[in-house]
Amino acid sequence: MAGGSEAVRAQVLIVDDEKGHAEIMAEALRKPGHVCTVVHSRKAAEDELRHGNFDVIVTDLVMETERSGMEVLEMVGSLQQGAAAILVTAHGDVATAKEALRGGAYDFIEKPLDVVLLRNVVQRAAESVLLRHQNATLRGQVDAAYGFEGIIGDSAAIRQVIQSIRQVAPTNIPVLITGESGTGKELVAHAIHLHSKRRERRFIPFNAAGQAESLLEDQLFGHVRGAFTGADRDREGVFEYGDRGTVFLDEIGDMPLSMQPKLLRVLEKGEIVRLGANDAKRVDVRFVSATNRDLKAASKQGQFREDLFYRLRGVEIAIPPLRERREDIPLLVRHAVGKFARELERPIPSVSESAMLRLVSYHWPGNVRELVNAVHRMLVGQSGAVLDVQDVPSEVCSDASAPEGGGSLAGRNLERLEKETIRQTLALAENNRELAAQMLGIGERTLYRKLKEYGLR
Repeated sequence: MAGGSEAVRAQVLIVDDEKGHAEIMAEALRKPGHVCTVVHSRKAAEDELRHGNFDVIVTDLVMETERSGMEVLEMVGSLQQGAAAILVTAHGDVATAKEALRGGAYDFIEKPLDVVLLRNVVQRAAESVLLRHQNATLRGQVDAAYGFEGIIGDSAAIRQVIQSIRQVAPTNIPVLITGESGTGKELVAHAIHLHSKRRERRFIPFNAAGQAESLLEDQLFGHVRGAFTGADRDREGVFEYGDRGTVFLDEIGDMPLSMQPKLLRVLEKGEIVRLGANDAKRVDVRFVSATNRDLKAASKQGQFREDLFYRLRGVEIAIPPLRERREDIPLLVRHAVGKFARELERPIPSVSESAMLRLVSYHWPGNVRELVNAVHRMLVGQSGAVLDVQDVPSEVCSDASAPEGGGSLAGRNLERLEKETIRQTLALAENNRELAAQMLGIGERTLYRKLKEYGLR
């Protein structure tokens, strides 16, 4: 799409089974510079929408059937989500056109066709699409600098996670989030909810680990009065309470086998039965679940239902451990330093190169959660305007696990530690000095100076 001070020029798809009428619209839109593709059936429109890239779609409402235009609108919603759809309708179909507006159409135009009105509506639609594109680009830049719904990082791995969130959030497909403890699985689940059509409804996080089975069933499905001793009134469970919202089932791999068929029923039929009740109730929830276990292996070993595993894993989003995306550590550290300094009502301190090197070098078995806690402790014990090596928690400075191939860091002097960290970071960045400097949280000039000082190539 072209922009600038001139009128926006858009890629336009025209769908109309009346060839003469379609050509009149195309000619009217080509004059101000729009590029028009013309088709004459719903099937041809589907082929173009699947394989082309359009900014605006103008479709007649009634073609082969009275619903053909609405079907084209539905295809635009699934195949060309960034595009604007405009319906062309006879006067008697205005009610249907208004229904189309509620279904996501940008606007509608009544017949007989007014070409000036057509140009104006298409121009406004094209400008709207361009603005959305520009906002999406800006949003991506903001996400990289300030985080996406609390997810901090600019590594390729985190960009892929954010892209996956954006893709799956508008759908109702179940999502399984996998990753080690502390990687931020609930943040990802909440981001999916915030970018879904259910964002105005409840987001209910529920941890399935360490629950007694009887209590677990009551919490998930609720009970009726008299179901057990002490049940003096009806109570909603998680699924009823979260109706039309999102339920996040954390540690789903720890769900008892006996409970799994009931969970499968909710997924397959949208039904729950309260404890002590006979009748099923309908619920409509989006399923997002998370685990740090290998559920596929667990299902092969009979420890987790295979049919439930495949229903939960409509889409899988895998979050990498922090040690596999060390370039994000400086961003995470600076974000946490700013957050905790504001909470403590203190000036935001800087982080010395040596302290950052220690933090980047550490293995972080507890991942982002462990890193954030470590930074919090550093801020609480801070005595000066700079966070330095003496502020770094002792277990980080005496890391016996160390990064792969690095050996223990305990007992090394600072220069040897710095040299080894730079060497390992260069290897991790495949000798890309710009990336290595970013990973280390230092300037490229500083890195070049240290490479020369330590005799590293």
